[in-house]
Order: sequence, then C-alpha cells, then structure tokens
Amino acid sequence: MIFESDELRATLRMIEAEHLDIRAVTLGISLRDCPTDDLHTTCQRVFDKITRSGARLVSVAKEVQAEYGVPIVNKRISVTPIALIGEPTRASSYVPLGATLDRAARELGVDYIAGFSALVEKGMTPGDQVLIDSIPEALSTTDRVCSSVNVASTRAGINMDAIVRMGRVIKHLAERTADRGSIGCAKLVVFANIPDDNPFVAGAMHGLSEGDRVINVGVSGPGVILSAIRRLRESGRRIDLGDVAETIKRMAFKVTRAGELIGRQVAERLGDGVRFGIVDLSLAPTPAVGDSVAEILQALGLERAGAPGSTAALALITDAVKKGGVMASSSVGGLSGAFIPVSEDHAMVEAVACGALSLEKLEAMTAVCSVGLDMVAVPGDTSAETLSAIIADEMAIGVVNNKTTAVRILPLIGKSVGDRIHYGGLLGEAVVMPVSRFSSSEFVGLGGRIPAPIISLRN
Repeated sequence: MIFESDELRATLRMIEAEHLDIRAVTLGISLRDCPTDDLHTTCQRVFDKITRSGARLVSVAKEVQAEYGVPIVNKRISVTPIALIGEPTRASSYVPLGATLDRAARELGVDYIAGFSALVEKGMTPGDQVLIDSIPEALSTTDRVCSSVNVASTRAGINMDAIVRMGRVIKHLAERTADRGSIGCAKLVVFANIPDDNPFVAGAMHGLSEGDRVINVGVSGPGVILSAIRRLRESGRRIDLGDVAETIKRMAFKVTRAGELIGRQVAERLGDGVRFGIVDLSLAPTPAVGDSVAEILQALGLERAGAPGSTAALALITDAVKKGGVMASSSVGGLSGAFIPVSEDHAMVEAVACGALSLEKLEAMTAVCSVGLDMVAVPGDTSAETLSAIIADEMAIGVVNNKTTAVRILPLIGKSVGDRIHYGGLLGEAVVMPVSRFSSSEFVGLGGRIPAPIISLRN
C-alpha cells in the first residue's frame, strides 16, 4: 500500500484539527484449539493462547502511533465466542472463563477483551444457555470483559426465547452493578446479523470464519466529516445534498486509507502469522465537541438530532461513508457507517434532554445507521419483559432489512426519566429516556421463533 505525499499531509491536518484517530486496533484470536473436557485446563489454555498471541500488541501499537503520528485510542482483543469454548467442559458456569479473559487483558494492558459471546439466532445449546446465564456475574465481577449475544439473523429469523432470557439478563446485570450506575450493561450488546470482524466493543468477537490471529482496525472520523461539511456550506457556492454526499465520500476515502495503513503496519510488525483483516470505517463519536454524528446532522440544516428529516440525513451519511470506504480499500468490513450511541455523543445527549430525540425516533433512525439502540438509558423500573420487547423491535429492523442491528440498553436502577448519570471517558453522559407505559409482556411471553423473512430465500 503506497501513500502519496498529499495524502499524508491531508491525514496530518485531519489529526491535528479534526479529531481523526484510530479508535481501536483489535487483535482477533481464535481459541478453537483451547477446549478440553476440564474447565480449569481450558481456562489455562485460553490464558496462555491470549497472552502469547497478544504479548506485543500494545508495544507495537504505540510504536506505530509514534512513527506515523496517528493516535490509537484503544488496543483491544476479541476471541472466539466463549460459549463454544466452554461447552466441552460441561461446566454449570462460565464465570471462571470470564475471569480468565479479564486476567489476560490486565496482564497485556489492553483496554477491553470481547467475545464472552454466544450465537443463538436459531436455537440454544446447553453451552449457549450456560454462557447467557453467566453474563450477569461475569460482567459485574470483571473490568475489561465485554459480551455479545446474536439472537437473530435474516437467514434464521428471530429467537424470541433467547430475547426473553436477554431481557432478564440485562435487568439482573443492571441490579448487580447498580452502585456503579448499572455500568455492566454498557459491556453487553444484543445483536441481529452480528459481523465476524467487528473491532468495536462491546460487540466485537472473533468469528468462526476468521483465521488464527487477525488485526482489525476501527477508524473514527465524525470530526473530519463535520469539518468538510462546514467548509462546503461556507464556500459561498450553491450546493445541494448530492454535493454533500460527494464531499462525505471523498473524506471517507482519506480516512479509510489512513486506517488501512495503520492496520497493515501493526499486523506486519507483529509478524508470526498475524494478518491484516479489515478496516471498519464507522463514524464513532466521542463526548468531545466537534466529534459528533449529531453535530453532522445539525450541519446539514436540522435544528436538533431527532427533528423530522433526521432519518433521511443519517441515511445519506451512512451510504456516502460506505461508498467512500469501498473506493479506498478492498478490505472494508465490520460495521462501517455511522454510529449513534446516545451517551457517547454530546449533541445526542442535548437532543434527548430538550425533547427532540425520543426512543421511537431513535429506533427509526437505526433502520439506516450501522448499529442500533446504543448506550440508551431507560428508567430503572423498566420491566425485563419491556426490555425484551425493545430488543425484539430492533432485531426485526435488522432481520427484515438484512443489516446489522444491536441493542445496548441501560436500565439505571434508582433513576427516572430526565435523570442524568456521568460515566466519563468515551462512555460520556446518559439522560434517562421515557419508555412506553403500555405492556408487551403477553406478546413476549409467547416465546418461540419468528420465522425468517421471505428475503432470506435467496439461493
């Protein structure tokens, strides 16, 4: 991969003035050679494989950051879904495996380790059930472990039995971490159509189709896109939304090129069979002013995120980002589009606080963004059945539209509508959003599986 000098200059400007960074360099590690019929032995093999494979990840990432001047915010690890690794042990709890992941992450100095996960879109094995039941204790007693459960796919439909369990798990996890603002729920994502190569937590995992060790990179560029749109609108010439789309495509091209360069450098320097996988070009905001997807919506002429037109504007942004990315690289993957995590985007928080953005409008916007209902705070007395119904709605959007959707929802124990909680760091600040007072419990209680849509029959 060859970088021209003008590309390098443009990249340096984006770093210095427009918040460009590499949000995550994630080393995916296959644990498929670790299972045994003994839990203790499996834990030791998992620990040894992770620490051996990731021993130089942090030091190499820092070396590349220093050489190229591109900030790498997080160094992360993702692993094979732990439900598959734990099942041969026939253990009644996988909490020890969660503790093993946390210990390995702490020893390596990585920010997060993801993959305490299960794939249950069509059904649940005993190992899947143990994994799901272990989530509340595992995530409440560890610091760096993240979990995801795929409960739906376009090819399989929606596993409502799994969704019912996940509603209870989220509620239980919120209660176990109530003294910390129910922070455990920020480390758990429920998915439809989960990708194998997502480098972003909490939903990262090392998919079964991946190689033994792979570097995936997540690039964040809301500030770059925002600055470009502001310059376009201040140019004095007549523009329309087509001009906006072209501008976003050009900037996405540059950001993707920078991300691939960093990813390939890290993989090459790690050596020993580590290969470069993908660059995930997702507009992932931070709480910093100027690094916001909601600010991009406002730059396009919307008074607030959530105003009429927000879904159309977000669709334009997401599509243009994807088109710019695939022009730049044949290795674009993961989610790649626009994230709308409420607490992590200061202008989204403001939109919720002033009443511009409701849960229902946010759900509509997830039909065209890269993920779904992300870092959404709801009242602590929201029932498990209502949580399950919210998840089911979001899964339906993903399944019918053949896209990834997800729910990372935080029932804040002891908090009511309008209350705030400050997490700090990338997690930002959450404002509790109102939830419909009407019950869904009878519907959710039916359980079973919602069949795959007709579009699944593509052979």
